Order: sequence, then C-alpha cells, then structure tokens
Amino acid sequence: MPDQQPPKNNLTYKDAGVDIDAGEALVARIAPAAKATRRPGADADLGGFGGLFDLAAAGFKDPVLVAATDGVGTKLKLGIDTGLFDGLGQDLVAMCVNDIVVQGAEPLFFLDYYATGKLEVDGAARVVESIARACRESGCALIGGETAEMPGLYAKGDFDLAGFSVGAVERNAILPKTELMQAGDVLIGVASSGVHSNGYSLVRKVVQVSGLGWDAPAPFAPEKKLGEALLVPTRLYVRGALEALRVGGIKGFAHITGGGLTENLPRALPASLDAEVNLDCWTPPAVFGWLAKTGGIAEAEMLRTFNCGIGLIAVVAEQHAGRVIEAFQNSGDKAVRLGNLIPSDDGEEPKVVYRGALKL
Repeated sequence: MPDQQPPKNNLTYKDAGVDIDAGEALVARIAPAAKATRRPGADADLGGFGGLFDLAAAGFKDPVLVAATDGVGTKLKLGIDTGLFDGLGQDLVAMCVNDIVVQGAEPLFFLDYYATGKLEVDGAARVVESIARACRESGCALIGGETAEMPGLYAKGDFDLAGFSVGAVERNAILPKTELMQAGDVLIGVASSGVHSNGYSLVRKVVQVSGLGWDAPAPFAPEKKLGEALLVPTRLYVRGALEALRVGGIKGFAHITGGGLTENLPRALPASLDAEVNLDCWTPPAVFGWLAKTGGIAEAEMLRTFNCGIGLIAVVAEQHAGRVIEAFQNSGDKAVRLGNLIPSDDGEEPKVVYRGALKL
C-alpha cells in the first residue's frame, strides 16, 4: 500500500478569512451586556442553539404574539464612514420594538444579526452593547443573535445589521381598535429625536449637494460634527407608549417611519375617517429645515419621506387626550395635539389632510 502524502497546503478556516477565535472573543465580551437585559420570562444567557422565553412567567393569560424585523437602512453607511457605531444598535432595536408597541404589545425579546467580511471585535462589540442598552431601556431581553463573518461578500470595513423582536398583547387589547374610532378623536404626536432611521439615502444625497464633509460643523447644530449630528439614535417609545396604554383611552398608534406621516398614519385608521393634521402645531428639529433648504425638498416630499419631528402618533378620545399627553411627558417624551379625525370625503382609503405649513 503506497504511503499517503501529507496535504500540500495545510489550510485553515482562518486562512479563508474566518476567525473563529475572534467570534468567541466577541461572545465573551457581549455576554455581560446581554445578561443585563434579563426580565421575567428570559434569563438572557447566550450560547444555546435557540433563545427561550416563558410567556407564563411574564404574566400573560391569553396572549397573541406580535413579531417585527428591520434593519438600520443606509444610515449604517454613515456610521461606517464616520466610525461612529455606538448609536446604531439603538436604531436597530427601536425600529423593531416601536413597531411592536404600536400594536398594543409589550416587547419581550430581541435577536440580532451582524454580518461582515472580517470581524473587528471592538467595533462589533460596540454595536451589540448598544443593542443591549436599548433592549434594557425597552424592557426587552436580548436572548440571542448571530455573527456572520463572510469574506468576499462585504467590502473592507463594511458590515450589515438586522434585528428581530417578539412581543405579546392580551387578545382583547390588540391595537388599532378602528371600530371605536370616530370623527373628533384627537391625534397626539410624540416628538422624534431627529431623522431616526429612514430617508438616509436622501440625507446622504443632500450632504453630497452641500459639499460638506462628515467632520464639518453641522450647520443646524454647530456644536457637533455633521456626521455625529445626523447619527442621533432613533427614539425608543416603549416606556411612554406602555404608560399611555396603562392610563387608558388609546384607540390606536402609528409609528412614523419610512413614508413619513403621509403614509404611516393612515395604516392605523378605518376607511371612513381621515386624519386632519395641523402642521403649525409643532416645530421640527432644525435638521429638517436644513435638509429641506439645502436639497430644495418640497414640503409634500418631506412629509412622505421623513418623520419631520413626530415619531409616534396616538389616536384617543377627546376626554382622554390630556392624561395621555401627561403619561408621555412623565416618561420623558414631548407630546402635543396635532389635530383630529374627520369624516372621509370619499369613504375609500384613509388619508392625511394637512392644514398650515411646516415650520422649517
């Protein structure tokens, strides 16, 4: 029998661009952050093949599960270009848990997916630690995730993020309750922290038109660099929305994401009613005025692309409006009356009818 020849190349997975040791180092670093998100129903330990959650331990009696998944969009490119990663995890969590809470549900757990060509442990850890902080603030357990190192698929320094969250709501509390909505109901707007995580392809185009670099002073916030000012994380609305639900009177919520007020508010309304919004009721953050003026963006385009300063809208009966506003304010949110529901003029698809003009 001829002697077997040893392999010529002695290749390893690391030679192919995947560093298992780096992946293990990342898990070890983020484990304390994940543990800090423990809540009833989840112990938040990492390392299993699947994450577990006990609905009974969380106190639900007749729950319906609500799931949401999302990413950060092209805002991620801005973070990569500037090296400012620390708020991207909050963006990821907010885009999921805000969608869950507007259904009347409590976010319960979260899983993340981080993919890159070459794993840089420090940068990845900063992102995941930001995810954990946002989960903790939302009362949501970080019970697992996936880190994928895929050489050849991503350019050097690039990475991508995706998130998945599950919440639960008692069957009789699911929102929106469109059958209870009627003309005269009040629209309450809750302030955004800025652009949030939508419209960044247009934002980046405006920055290109302006000729400014990411390190230049932001024209709308001179104390900050432009990149930093545009990376303000998406606001988490879970605490405020859950507190508003506890005081009662909520008939529906709308999370104002891609599509702006124009596209998102009608998603929470019945066909028989339109939303009349008074644009004079609030002053959008200065970033929106800069975007509109620098890019020559028409008001209608602003309202169907960006949140324009309103990240969440509640629909409530007139008699409950005051205490709902107070509930949001007690949770650290700024809330204002935006307008009312009015009879639809065609009885078909609900729409937003604007009055006044944005204070850009």
